[in-house]
Amino acid sequence: MSSKRQKPPAPEPLAPLIDAHTHLDACGAQTPADVAEILDRAGAVGVQAVVTIADDLDAARWAAQAAGWDERVYAAVALHPTRADALDDAARTELAALARDPRVVAVGETGMDMYWPGRLEGCADPAQQREAFAWHIDLAKRTGKPLMIHNRDADAEVLDVLAAEGAPETVIFHCFSSGVEMARTCVANGWTLSLSGTVSFRNAHALREAAGVIPDGQLLVETDAPFLTPHPFRGAPNESYCLPYTVRALADILDRPATELAEVTTATARRVYQLPGV
Repeated sequence: MSSKRQKPPAPEPLAPLIDAHTHLDACGAQTPADVAEILDRAGAVGVQAVVTIADDLDAARWAAQAAGWDERVYAAVALHPTRADALDDAARTELAALARDPRVVAVGETGMDMYWPGRLEGCADPAQQREAFAWHIDLAKRTGKPLMIHNRDADAEVLDVLAAEGAPETVIFHCFSSGVEMARTCVANGWTLSLSGTVSFRNAHALREAAGVIPDGQLLVETDAPFLTPHPFRGAPNESYCLPYTVRALADILDRPATELAEVTTATARRVYQLPGV
């Protein structure tokens, strides 16, 4: 994301939509008024609700709090794989308590990231990531909430841990970015795949092929805002109101009506996150 670029213009409305994965705090929200402003912009184009995601303990506390500020906001809590080395006993106790909040609808984002180790100073190593991922899997089982997975260059590693630990009843691969083989494996296991603005990128040939094998009941859409702004605004700040751009790009790829995909993905979001009608 480049702070030098202006935000994209508001798209034509497309409803109903649910942003299955965003980071309201990273989008600049701090107060209830900030959250309401972002959700008002999203609501004006058809985005009825969002799930704001934590990647460290401070973000987890904030996400759970923010979900109590606005009925359109839900939360997910976890430590990001790159921060897995911070999962000490105190963090485990607090995350377990936060995960039981009724407004927290998933445990995430957790998983494996083989891209950043060796590139990012202080990044948790694969062994630390694996241990933390296993703990988050158990937390999802204990709370009965979906497990939201971050998988970057780690298809084999993620599948190995899920096989070793046993996957929870509901698994969501956030910002799915693998190819068609991994997509078929996930679909066969009954897991849900969430597509972001990356599906609109011109060089995302393997991801576009993968999108074609995801059944309606296993498809979500997300922004991952403020990151991964869809084409043609790649590099500009992303926000939940940009979600219709991604859905329309996906509709073009799949040769389906965008309104149909909006209905389908919203129904899936309501079901997997156990949301009330929004």
